[in-house]
Amino acid sequence: MAGEALIGRDWVAVIRILLAEDQELVCTALAALLDLEDDFVVVATVGRGDEVIPAVEALQPTVALVDIEMPGLDGLSVAATLRDLHPACKVIILTTFGRPGYLRRALEAGASGFVVKDAPAATLGTAIRSVANGEVVVDPALAGLALAVGTSPLTPRETEVLAAARGGTPVGVIADRLYLSEGTVRNYLSSAIAKTGARNSAGAVDRAEDLGWI
Repeated sequence: MAGEALIGRDWVAVIRILLAEDQELVCTALAALLDLEDDFVVVATVGRGDEVIPAVEALQPTVALVDIEMPGLDGLSVAATLRDLHPACKVIILTTFGRPGYLRRALEAGASGFVVKDAPAATLGTAIRSVANGEVVVDPALAGLALAVGTSPLTPRETEVLAAARGGTPVGVIADRLYLSEGTVRNYLSSAIAKTGARNSAGAVDRAEDLGWI
């Protein structure tokens, strides 16, 4: 029967899955694992965020499993675009980083699920089926931590400047990259340092990354 699989004595709808993951080995292994399930079919794998939307338009998956950090377009932006353009395709963020800020931003972007990559395979399968049925799936412990941490205190510009400071990027380089004066960059960094409770810009970057604010 087209679009359904016989499991036991019941016919169930097959869930069409798109997998967006820039690490090829992880992507291949995960696709093979999902294809073992009778009611799953991986209809596409892509290695860049900007490849997701065209693939969804062409193949109409039920669920998109999307990594956060990808070239071309990050997973959170992918989730927001799918919510606006293709709401029938539900998004599960599948990430290495179980950071409360990432969870909050993912839900704000319209994601229906948030699963860390080291979760058991059964957990991912359950999440995919639940999201396909219209539910929202979030790890309870991470949800509690997200509530405890609260929203990011950084303004959009402070977030942008702090993200650009990753790896000890010099102020002059940040200024050129963001079309700001060096003094303005220093002001944004000082504000971000104060809001994160760090001692310097490197500490502010670390703190913001740990909490998923950048």
